[in-house]
Amino acid sequence: MEDHKQTAQIFKAFCDENRVQILELLQAGEKCSCELLETLQQSQSGLSYHMKVLQESGIVIGRQEGKWTHYRICDEGRKKALKTLDVLLQTATAEK
Repeated sequence: MEDHKQTAQIFKAFCDENRVQILELLQAGEKCSCELLETLQQSQSGLSYHMKVLQESGIVIGRQEGKWTHYRICDEGRKKALKTLDVLLQTATAEK
């Protein structure tokens, strides 16, 4: 199984309603942090914290364009998160 720290980072990304809302917004495609700020009505520092958690998990990636960062769901990170959950649940089910 993969590193426990990385597994915890993946699950941390899903453990906050603001981050879940951000992921829902990113389902439609790449969004500028300015759009996320406006939609979520969060402070810049609050959004930055949530985006840091999402990026550390590997589920979201960002690219800088001028003074704004544009975020999107990373396909590789999405697949890794799904695989991690699948492996954990298979193990738990197999032990019963």
